[in-house]
Amino acid sequence: MTKRLALLALLIAGIAAFFWFDLGQWLSLDAFKASQSRIDGYYQSHPALVIGGFFLIYIAVTALSLPGAAILSLVAGALFGVVTGTIVVSFASSIGATLAFLSARFLLRDWVSSKFGDRLKAIDEGFARDGAFYLFTLRLIPLFPFFIVNLLMGLTRIRVPTYYWVSQLGMLPATVVFVNAGTQISRIESTAGLLSPTLIGSFVLLGCFPWIARGLVAAAKKYNAR
Repeated sequence: MTKRLALLALLIAGIAAFFWFDLGQWLSLDAFKASQSRIDGYYQSHPALVIGGFFLIYIAVTALSLPGAAILSLVAGALFGVVTGTIVVSFASSIGATLAFLSARFLLRDWVSSKFGDRLKAIDEGFARDGAFYLFTLRLIPLFPFFIVNLLMGLTRIRVPTYYWVSQLGMLPATVVFVNAGTQISRIESTAGLLSPTLIGSFVLLGCFPWIARGLVAAAKKYNAR
């Protein structure tokens, strides 16, 4: 209980500090554009320091479920380019998401289990069997807020390594889209138009592919067993 309270206090303090000191003002397109040349110049002189600092900031933002991850993905493209930016964002977002997932599991799993033990058992069995497929589909579709996915998945018994690698793979397409868009950040006024209905539809189809493949394999096995 003491450890849970300490973690909860730490999370609340981090979120409160973000809003109390209005740190969100620095996670905006306007703020970055106003100082882009200065930041880029510092990056050219100290690339490792800038990448490392950016990496930690991105992890903190995603681990605390703070607004600004989409903007940071654009900034990564503007500063680091598509390849380096994608690598940095992919690993930072996956680590941050896993930390948020672990926090939700540590803080809430036992309480939820005590309240909904019987119903949760059925969910656990389903996720033990198909959890990676569900998670991959949710990660591919940007309509599902990542912090909600982290929270809900923390209440299941999906394995941590599985959660990490499926999250990294599932978030990769959207990561590439945002980082690539960031290379033209001067033309972007908001993140609203970056994910068109057609692009989201493509992600949905991609997310359904593992289920379709699994169904075809099962059907083939059933047919061959006749």
